[in-house]
Amino acid sequence: MRTNEFEQPIGEDLGDWTPPEKAPALTPLIGQYVTLEPVERTRHAIPLFHTFKTCDPKMWTYMPQGPFQDAAELGQILRGFERSPDVNGYAVVVNNEPVGFLTQMRIRPEVGVLEIGWVTFATSMQRTRASTEAQYLLLKHGFDAGYRRIEWKCDSLNDASRAAAERLGYKFEGVFEKMTHYKGRNRDTAWYAITDDNWPGVMSRLETWLNPANFDEAGNQVVKLTR
Repeated sequence: MRTNEFEQPIGEDLGDWTPPEKAPALTPLIGQYVTLEPVERTRHAIPLFHTFKTCDPKMWTYMPQGPFQDAAELGQILRGFERSPDVNGYAVVVNNEPVGFLTQMRIRPEVGVLEIGWVTFATSMQRTRASTEAQYLLLKHGFDAGYRRIEWKCDSLNDASRAAAERLGYKFEGVFEKMTHYKGRNRDTAWYAITDDNWPGVMSRLETWLNPANFDEAGNQVVKLTR
């Protein structure tokens, strides 16, 4: 345990880490199975609206937004991403078709922390390589930019989101009761995080799982993504 001159326990030294000068660059991120494009309301709102119209309505239960009444309503969300100084909004594109969006948000360069949130994927994205790779690309982009901690938060009752966080390698840190509310109901929020200390191991697992060699001819995974 590190102590100061008063023999009080104190945190580890930051070493050669220095705060990033700014948010990670808002630039296209290209993977093997998915491309993340910076959100453009005029370009993405209409195709995303039509994609979401065909989705299982249960996907909106734990989301603060949706289902959307029209493309204009969805466009307001995307416009908010474009205008916010601490949000990087990305459209998720598979085979040239937008199938969802997600963000780097609450970006705080001075302490090296950001959150991945607003994860809104079409039903067709669930349990796919594209879904996992979209998360991997944003995580890698954040850590490559010098951030020390990336967070994931969700309704504590959202078992699917919590399972996804743990599968990706996030560490559960606790539940904050009555942290917010949405759609007329309370939300206790489950907090998860990946730090730069454990990112190399998480990155290696994700890259191994995403390797095309990890899937047979029928597209079934050979080795599961487990912690």
